[in-house]
Amino acid sequence: MEKEKIIVGIDIGTTKICVIVGRINEFEKVEILALGKTDSLGVSRGVVANINKTVTAIERALDIAEAKLNDNEFEINEVYVGIAGQHISSRQNRGILTRKDTDSEISESDIGKLIDDMYRLMLDPGERIIHVLPQEFLVDNEPGIKDPIGMPGVRLEANFHIITGQVAAAKDIHRCVEKAGLKVKDLVLEPLASADAVLSDEEKEAGVALVDIGGGTTDIAIFQDNIIRHTAVIPAGGNIITQDIKEGLHILEKYAERLKVEYGSAIPLREMEQEVVTIPSLRNRPPKEISLYSLAQIIRERVIDIIDQVYYEINTSGYQKRLLGGIVLTGGGAQLRHLAQLVELRTGIDARIGCPSEHVNKSVVEDICHPMFATGVGLIIHGYNAEKDRKRKLEGVEVEHTAQAPQTTFTVKGSQTRNWWKTLTNKVKDFLEEDVDDFKS
Repeated sequence: MEKEKIIVGIDIGTTKICVIVGRINEFEKVEILALGKTDSLGVSRGVVANINKTVTAIERALDIAEAKLNDNEFEINEVYVGIAGQHISSRQNRGILTRKDTDSEISESDIGKLIDDMYRLMLDPGERIIHVLPQEFLVDNEPGIKDPIGMPGVRLEANFHIITGQVAAAKDIHRCVEKAGLKVKDLVLEPLASADAVLSDEEKEAGVALVDIGGGTTDIAIFQDNIIRHTAVIPAGGNIITQDIKEGLHILEKYAERLKVEYGSAIPLREMEQEVVTIPSLRNRPPKEISLYSLAQIIRERVIDIIDQVYYEINTSGYQKRLLGGIVLTGGGAQLRHLAQLVELRTGIDARIGCPSEHVNKSVVEDICHPMFATGVGLIIHGYNAEKDRKRKLEGVEVEHTAQAPQTTFTVKGSQTRNWWKTLTNKVKDFLEEDVDDFKS
């Protein structure tokens, strides 16, 4: 019996490596089947720094995911992999095509010729093109066309958003995945994958800035009129906040990370002045008491620095006054309490936390609605759209090449609605009400 077709996404992050498995069900929706997550020990700021450690982590996450699948029914061979890091850059370029057959309508092959030309651009040594994203088209000098397929015309022009990265970084990702026994089907820029998972068509139409806060980097993608307008990578994320806590409070890194996750806040509140957490000290030394107010002050300074860099990129894009959808925060760093409120205070732009789904089945995939899994779920959606396009091409059906990827929803069997933000807030509140000595365990 032939094994069922599945889609697998691998998010190789600075703090975690995540394998998410999904499939297309009978209703043409993406259904999440399994999740495998493990610590990432060989990645620094989104770039592979140690191949052997990264391969080991991928294999461990893969084993966890496969253990949740029926091996007789599913088989993991090909994967979609996210790519990020401060080596990522973007540029704008225009392509022009003069059509010889003036009697026929503009077709998908004409769009393909323009895209192929973009892949021939001269790049700096060591760079490669990761994505060529059409923004808008011009037909016989008529601007503002999103989808020219089916239109008559002689001169076809297009504005493209081109995303590039280092060849060495991409090769290292390929090498790690292949050593784990898998084949890379496509490399996908992580903020684009996250955008597919957490943004709605309405937000992309109105104008929205996606801010994906990872462990080593903060990735930005700005959309307007359903078109990708700007991308950027800031070389700072959740890990640098942990480092600040470690140095500011003179504690071990593992305690700094736990303090950030369980008690951290982006805004110091006066009621925190009376709250103290006790943590273990080094051998033969008394436990150390940490003021939650002091902790929040340290976090606030670093978060403001990251927010200011994000706001600079938004201003650079020229769309700061056109983001009706505001700022959507996702990634593991988005779990920090009061982060959205601080972003609003600092930028004057509405902000919300973006999760990949409001419907999860905890018995199938635990906590899949957490923002840290936005990239992994987005890779599944990207793979789903790619499979649909490939199938249509095989069937001889024209595929629309608008700048917007087809919007895909997904379901999980036995789905259950869950408000992640409320759950996190209540959880932290419960922590604050517990005896601080419990932290010693």
